[in-house]
Amino acid sequence: MAREVKLSRIDGVLEELSYPIPRDDAAVELQDTTLLLADGEANLGELVSETGSDSYSSVDDLESEIHNVLPREAVGEPYQSEGEG
Repeated sequence: MAREVKLSRIDGVLEELSYPIPRDDAAVELQDTTLLLADGEANLGELVSETGSDSYSSVDDLESEIHNVLPREAVGEPYQSEGEG
């Protein structure tokens, strides 16, 4: 069943996996998940397949790798800081 998840809620989806997990297995498990970004969306399984690690030992490990392959627009306006104004 396909599902959608906001980037800010990604940890809940990643917690459903059994760790350690190889990259290819994680990509297959997450293939039916659409990640809702600040500007658009992406297939979570495809993002995982683009990461540099061969396996992940924890949710934090995988989440960090996913953030490394997200497009710059994924988290909002480029070059904007949350605390200024």
